[in-house]
Amino acid sequence: MLLSQNFAMPGIFGESLLDDFFGITPKTPRRVANNTGLMQTDVAENDTGFEVTMNLPGFTKEDVKAELKEGYLTITASTNSSDEEKDKKGRYIRRERYSGTCSRQFYVGEKVTEEDIKAKFENGTLKLTIPKKEETPQVEEAKRIAIEG
Repeated sequence: MLLSQNFAMPGIFGESLLDDFFGITPKTPRRVANNTGLMQTDVAENDTGFEVTMNLPGFTKEDVKAELKEGYLTITASTNSSDEEKDKKGRYIRRERYSGTCSRQFYVGEKVTEEDIKAKFENGTLKLTIPKKEETPQVEEAKRIAIEG
């Protein structure tokens, strides 16, 4: 019987029996690949705006980008990592690579600018403060129609 990474029997501490067998730990990129807590987001509203807290485990500040375009705030996280182990002769015992990107998008309104949004990344958590800005509907100016007669 061939065992694959999708082997359904859970391990004691890992995602699967094979995770335990191959020594995959919470620091190993596979955790990110399994979306364990990845980009889970809490949004709290207060009188002046919104507080957004997003979990980005396994990412660094340099991996995270925030972009505001046409009223949409897009958070993107990308990572590339490599984990190599060699024996005493320099031969590979194990060699794993991981590369991935994820993103979330939120509508914050077209009145909000990049300068209005405050962002802080610490210990795998991104915190954003976004102010409320009222969208003022444009009142159409009354235009007179000439009546002949």
